Amino acid sequence: MTDKQFDAVSGMDVPRFAGVATFMRLPQKSIDQANDVDIGLIGIPWDGGTTNRPGPRHGPRQMRDQSSMIRRVHHLTGESPFDRARIADLGDCPVNPIDVMDALTRIEKHYVHILDKNILPLSAGGDHLCSLPVLRALAKKHGPMGMVHFDAHSDLWDSYFGGFKYTHGTPFARAIEEGLLDPARVVQIGLRGSVYDMEDRDFGKKHNVRMISIEEFDELGVDQTMAVARQLVGDVKTYISFDIDCPDPAYAPGTGTPEVGGFTNREALYMLRKLRGLNIVGADVVEVSPPFDPSGYTALNAVTMMFELLCVMAENLNAND
Repeated sequence: MTDKQFDAVSGMDVPRFAGVATFMRLPQKSIDQANDVDIGLIGIPWDGGTTNRPGPRHGPRQMRDQSSMIRRVHHLTGESPFDRARIADLGDCPVNPIDVMDALTRIEKHYVHILDKNILPLSAGGDHLCSLPVLRALAKKHGPMGMVHFDAHSDLWDSYFGGFKYTHGTPFARAIEEGLLDPARVVQIGLRGSVYDMEDRDFGKKHNVRMISIEEFDELGVDQTMAVARQLVGDVKTYISFDIDCPDPAYAPGTGTPEVGGFTNREALYMLRKLRGLNIVGADVVEVSPPFDPSGYTALNAVTMMFELLCVMAENLNAND
């Protein structure tokens, strides 16, 4: 399907350094204008859950700028997601930079509004706590979901600083406790780095979360790792969450909690392509922190991952029509 009103601006027509920056040079629409949108790209400019190095609140803006480098057609498949689905930049989600709980409420309400219009959300964070209110909104529509989670960290911690339960290290513990995720259908890929203790790993084991360390990934290889993930989530409704700290910081230095020894970009791209055919109901790419990479290289990597996710989501949407 091709709908010219949803066409991405071509660098052959307007130089990529010109014009208003939107995700992948797509048209920007407000939620009220989005009745005919299939997939919405949304920024969540918020890092109220960050515990050490702040900055992901600036991620969506830099990612939009770097996404002008994304062209229409995937080089491997020869397909364009913009021909398969009606896709638009839906702007940024309302946030509150000085009140964590109010921000979580605002984000959830915004995504409920998006989902009421049957739009598939693909989000750019923001720190990883952003995923929790998005999952809350999705669960109201779909019930408990599976999840494929690419990250150096499990984000299954219970609390920080004497009992505070809402940080970028706790979103998926909360999501499991709240019944948003079916933990037996959750797989985490790329876990590595030193930890405070084994609390998060113990939580994962207790709830039957499949936790694949970078060492196990090295033993399995890309194909077998993704075969494990696909078998685990099966055909259930599934969320994809990609933390930009899962690639090695050589490829993505602009993030709040870098961990050495991660994926190459090529491995990450290949794994995302292996998501084809899954029942994806939403996805995000989070933790891009421009203050730690003013060059925009990390943001470019992140929006390239978004493009891979967009291709998969548009193909899956088209196949289900």
